[in-house]
Order: sequence, then C-alpha cells, then structure tokens
Amino acid sequence: MTRPARARALAATFGTRLPVFAAPMLLVSGPPLVLAACRAGIVGAFPSHNARTAEQFGEWMATIRAELDRAALESPQSTVGPWCVNIVTHSTNSRLARDLEQVARHRPPIVVTALGGPKPVMDIVHGYGGIVIADVINMTLARKAIAAGVDGLACIAAGAGGHTGFLSPFAFIAAVRAEFDGLIVVGGGIGDGGGVAGAITAGADFVYMGTRFIPAEESSAQPAYKQMVVDASVDDLVVSSAVTGAPASWLKASLRAAGLDPDALPSKPDLAYDASNGGAKRWRDIWGAGQGVGASRAIEPVAAIVDQVDAEYRAALTEAGALTGPAR
Repeated sequence: MTRPARARALAATFGTRLPVFAAPMLLVSGPPLVLAACRAGIVGAFPSHNARTAEQFGEWMATIRAELDRAALESPQSTVGPWCVNIVTHSTNSRLARDLEQVARHRPPIVVTALGGPKPVMDIVHGYGGIVIADVINMTLARKAIAAGVDGLACIAAGAGGHTGFLSPFAFIAAVRAEFDGLIVVGGGIGDGGGVAGAITAGADFVYMGTRFIPAEESSAQPAYKQMVVDASVDDLVVSSAVTGAPASWLKASLRAAGLDPDALPSKPDLAYDASNGGAKRWRDIWGAGQGVGASRAIEPVAAIVDQVDAEYRAALTEAGALTGPAR
C-alpha cells in the first residue's frame, strides 16, 4: 500500500532504525525502559500515571530529555529514537491539568492520548511543534480523533495486551488508511520482526510492541511477571472484563495466583480486586499480556531485543521482495 505524502513526511521526522514503539505499559514502562528503547533506535514511551505525582512525571521527562541529549552528543553517528508520553485525557483524570503543565514545560516530541479525546492536549503539543497521536479501538473513535486534527492514530487491535481491541490489525489499518493520510501506529499481537514487516506492508507506519518488552532487563515489571511472559504462549491468555470492568487480556497464571479461576471468571470485577483494599491489586498482582507472548525466550536487554526484531524485520522484507519477482 502506498503511503500518503503526509504520513511519509511525519514518519521520516522520527528518524528511527526500526518502525517500532516500545508501547507505554502501566507499571512496566519508566525512564530506564524508555531510554534503552530510544538508544536502541526505536520510540520509547511511558504512561504519565506510572509516575506517582505530576511532579515526578516532570522529573522523569527532564531526566529522559537530558540523557537523550547527552547520548546524541556522545554518539552523533548512532540512531537515537524519539521519546513519547501517554496521557489519559478522560474527565475523571484528576491529574490532567497538572500533567499538561509538565508537558508544556518539558516538551515530549510525541504525546499519545488515551481513554478520552485528544482535544485537551492539541494546542499545547502543537504549540511547541510536537506530534499528537490518539489511541483508538474502533472507527468511531478514529473518526472523532481525525476530526480533532491529530497527527496520528494508535490503532489498538485484537491481540493487544491489557485493555484490548477487537478488530483485526489488517482490517483496522485498511479502514483507517482509506480515510486518513496521517500516521498509523498499530498494536495487537505483534511480537517479532515478521509481524512488524506485515503491518508496515499493510499500510501502517509504525507498530506498537508491548509484550515483547515486558521481560526486558530495563522494564519495571516484577521479576516473576517477566518470567511468566517468557514462559507463556498464546494458550496462557484470557480476555475478560472481570478485573477492571473492561475487556483486557490477562495471563491465566497470574489470575490463578490471585485466587481467580480463568475458566470461571465473574462478569464484572469483584471488589476484593480493587486497589483501594487489601486484596490482589489490579495490574500490580494480576498481569496483562498480548498475543505477542511466545516471542520472548529470555529476560534480556532492550538492545538485544531490538537487534533480534530488526534482523527478523529485514529478513521478512527480503523474503517479501523475493516473492514479488517475475510471475511464473
């Protein structure tokens, strides 16, 4: 699929080695993971709420900016990817105004909005020349974000970890590309370079890859969580609304450890799993993962993961090129 000129131009500004975001993951993504991803030549991202306060959010951004500026000066020949923050723009986010003050101060190059419309961030981010991407799970939300003037869409498709989508990545890409000339980032079950190549060939500009980075040495995931992802396959996942009230993809072993039966989950959350009481904490003790599980073979540095994905991506593109030779 031919990229629109606007999408090509925006993607070129990222200057990445590989068209991949290390996706922002709750309680997993922090400055060490972001910095390692950017130094490896991809986009590093984290959710603002992984920082406990708006002030800490600002401190994290200041650290990331300073470290990446230093990396660019020390190794001018190396590819250093841009960094990104993910902000919940829903009206129930009591920190939104304070977080946006920090965004205006520290100017992340990319801001992804989630669980709400992108309008609250548009003037601030565009005012300093940043890029706004809206997280969407269907075409209704995609059209609203396009109408708001976003630069890109993060299309969360079936197979994504945590709160998941329901559309096939390929169907989602095609539907969005028919109506949108901006950036398309697609996430959902993509854990290796072959999947990246397939998404890019289908018309996406970048891929959200989350689960593949949970077992990274630099991730903030608990050691047991990292090992559970390494040991898991797609058969070890279940999609359920039982934990948070919204459909999400969970590791069955973590549900069992929290006293839940993956084969007999309630239709809505049990109060015992609310973070406000002493039971198992949502997200902290019950762990999400996407259908990219199975690609991880060890707990290893981000740089090693990106090297492997990059090699797989190049090999897949070479194979695709060979398949487009003269017809027989």
